[in-house]
Amino acid sequence: MITSDQLNLPGISHGFFTRQGGHSSGIFSSLNCGLGSGDDIALVTKNRAKVADDLKVAHAHLVSAYQVHSADVMVVDAPFSERPKVDGLVTKKRGIALGILTADCGPVLFADYKAGVIGACHAGWKGALTGITDSTVEAMESLGAKRENIVAVLGPTISQRAYEVGPEFPKPFLQQNNAHQKYFISSLKSDHYMFDLPMYLVDRMIIFGVGLVTDSKLCTYSDVGRFFSYRRTTHLQEKDYGRLISAITMSE
Repeated sequence: MITSDQLNLPGISHGFFTRQGGHSSGIFSSLNCGLGSGDDIALVTKNRAKVADDLKVAHAHLVSAYQVHSADVMVVDAPFSERPKVDGLVTKKRGIALGILTADCGPVLFADYKAGVIGACHAGWKGALTGITDSTVEAMESLGAKRENIVAVLGPTISQRAYEVGPEFPKPFLQQNNAHQKYFISSLKSDHYMFDLPMYLVDRMIIFGVGLVTDSKLCTYSDVGRFFSYRRTTHLQEKDYGRLISAITMSE
């Protein structure tokens, strides 16, 4: 797993897990943690158990949502078996690991260790645009966190050089703020653009007042050995793809 120095905080454990070190094979090789993928569920369960072990939490205490590209966030008071349809999770309960599944979208892990509040969110372009990072911070604040004390780290995400979008894509971003033109550059294809999702997410969190924001600057598309990528799978015409997991917890 990959860790961030900024999240190496007292009582906090976290990891942006790669695709390496698991039990799955083939296109899911090997640490596929996606319950919604077409992989053998028994292998996915074993992979998730390994992640829980690495974070030193009970297997059932590693929780993740049924992500729907929304700006909705859930406060987690106890482990759950039925996944809620949200894209952000926050908690002040120790011993629960909040997991986010991605394969190009942005996984963001948050912590205010002084307040004892953590969060995690899945930020694809739709969630980014509608404010999933804002909503996650606000949910943390409802549990006692202070915005200026929150550390946020963006994990492996598709980079601008790999994220080509169509002619209609920039419109909602420019309607939000015409200055968002800076997140788009022309691609080699006529009327198409390359979108900088990581920069958009980082800038949005900084503007929102998050105390410390860091980008891992790791591209899921270009690093085949370490990361799953939905877009790469599409280009290779593979039938399915694995999901990376990023998770954070507070020790009991």
